[in-house]
Amino acid sequence: MTSPLNDSVSAFLCDRRLLWFQTAPELVLNCGEDGIALRREYSAWGDLLFTYNPYMKKLATVLLSGLPLFAQGLPGTWQGTLKVPQAPQGELRVVFHVSTTEADALKAEMVSIDQGAQAFPASSVTLREHAVKIAIPGLGAGFEGKMSVDGKTIAGTWTQGQTPLALTLELATPQTAWAMPEAAAKPKPMAADADPSFEVVTIKPSRREPLDKGFGQRGRRFTVNNESVTDVVTLAYGLHLRQMAGAPSWAESEKFDIEGEADGEGVPSLDQWRIMLRKMLADRFHLAFHTEKRELSVYALTVAKTGPKMTKSLNQDGLAGLGLRGLGSVVGRSANMGNFRNFMQGYVMDRPVLDQTGIEGRYDFQLDWTPDDFQFPGLGVKVPPAGENAPHPDLYTAIQQQMGLKLEAVKARADVMVVDRLEKPSEN
Repeated sequence: MTSPLNDSVSAFLCDRRLLWFQTAPELVLNCGEDGIALRREYSAWGDLLFTYNPYMKKLATVLLSGLPLFAQGLPGTWQGTLKVPQAPQGELRVVFHVSTTEADALKAEMVSIDQGAQAFPASSVTLREHAVKIAIPGLGAGFEGKMSVDGKTIAGTWTQGQTPLALTLELATPQTAWAMPEAAAKPKPMAADADPSFEVVTIKPSRREPLDKGFGQRGRRFTVNNESVTDVVTLAYGLHLRQMAGAPSWAESEKFDIEGEADGEGVPSLDQWRIMLRKMLADRFHLAFHTEKRELSVYALTVAKTGPKMTKSLNQDGLAGLGLRGLGSVVGRSANMGNFRNFMQGYVMDRPVLDQTGIEGRYDFQLDWTPDDFQFPGLGVKVPPAGENAPHPDLYTAIQQQMGLKLEAVKARADVMVVDRLEKPSEN
């Protein structure tokens, strides 16, 4: 298995959720009963990321920054090496650029130079005597270290998930500084005004194991593995399962494998893949429906009284990532509120989520909570009981404390797809 890359690649979907990655050497994620296995491929890009990988508890994407004794001496380039057996060379080199804001506050960015040129901003940089702490929410990790008396090294530990790794940072000079990688060229995107279709589509009943399932995209090819028609419909139309009514029972019970190649030129966006899936559903499954407004139990996502507490992302160009490190632990990078709402609705919550925050832009954040047994309905696992000494609060408290948002159960009128016609697929 390769090391987890922070500048990923392809797009994959497990448990009904699409995994979109950013440019760089591609990871193909295979969903199986042991989690998500990773292997290296070529490259692709998209704008949504979801990963659930038990191996991340043992390893993780590279992280964090370091700093010297006094704040005025902290700015500079710091570099160090993480020992990671799963990495191609058994280690990952990380570089931290520490500087100050106009208000003389410390700030830092981290780059894992063996994994690409993407920089991750720190949400906080603190120094107490010799002790250094930095948090980088976009990777869900933190660094704690102690600076040497001469101010040239910081020996410490970075932690992402459950396993800490030793990391010693050295203050680089122009002669010792490592060369920074160039940003990888992005594949040519499909024209924004294109109206794409699948040039070729094959559909067949799935014979896969129950947990060997997911949606995937590699370049201009889209795959559906062991998914139901209702799964495909909710992805294509951005719905929660509770927003679909009138489908025959086989639409949920029977599973299919589907492969399609996009027509035209360039790599499609998520919205363009959805257009193609909608056309395929109408053409091959003869889907016909009408939409009604119905009162549903939903969750309203709003801004808490404290205001947002998320870190403004360095990446505001439309690429985003959302990662699940385990039950009750979400990491967001360059994600807007639409990305977060779709993730929570599609993966975590048991009912639709309405984004009423009015927040624009893209943010990095980390959200840790103790889940209950109503959450993660699509994962197919039973949420364990919390216990008396749970390390985190419940979701509703955590989202206010950590993100400055509020999630509240309410009744609201929402769109519901009422199926008028749906047939088993026509022959290939």
